[in-house]
Amino acid sequence: MRGKPVRIAVIGQGKIGATLGAAFAAGGHDVTFGSRHPEDDPVGEGSAKVAGVAEALDNAEVVLFALPAVGVEELLAEHAKAIDGKLVIDATNRITAPVANAAAAIAEAAPGARYVRAFNTLGWENFADPVFDGVAGDLFYSAARADQPLVEELISAVGLRPAYLGENQQEVVDGVLRLWFALVQAGGGNRRIAFRVLRK
Repeated sequence: MRGKPVRIAVIGQGKIGATLGAAFAAGGHDVTFGSRHPEDDPVGEGSAKVAGVAEALDNAEVVLFALPAVGVEELLAEHAKAIDGKLVIDATNRITAPVANAAAAIAEAAPGARYVRAFNTLGWENFADPVFDGVAGDLFYSAARADQPLVEELISAVGLRPAYLGENQQEVVDGVLRLWFALVQAGGGNRRIAFRVLRK
């Protein structure tokens, strides 16, 4: 870890949330999974903790949205005040919706939140094992320039190489998701696919 540890609330304990949370914790960050029923959720391997959603959010500097897209509005309705002012990483996907990301919903409910679109363009398998024949895959993301160092620290903690697309480029990031899905389908369902940008 290059910088100081960051307090991260992971909202969503599915494959993506669990995999990313474990990677952040292994990278030295202070990770708490926010759960509606923390007493029923076992703490996984490593140093990550489980707490109620409100407690996890209150103590966090960074919030990762890794929950199903249908739960975003409900989370914002209940916890917008706790989210406002924090760095919010949106890893949700609304595949069949006109807008694939939650940027507008987050901006409306928590206008002071700093929005990041990341961790939505590769399947969770590639977060768990991001290296392909000795080469780490790229993770495309959009964020404010001021937040770039922190976001890249978190992407690197997962083992991926950050690929910055600029600020307010969430629709471009979502285009990468559509490309990834097309490649998976064309490859017969093989989800072990990633990207690498080559520069000369």
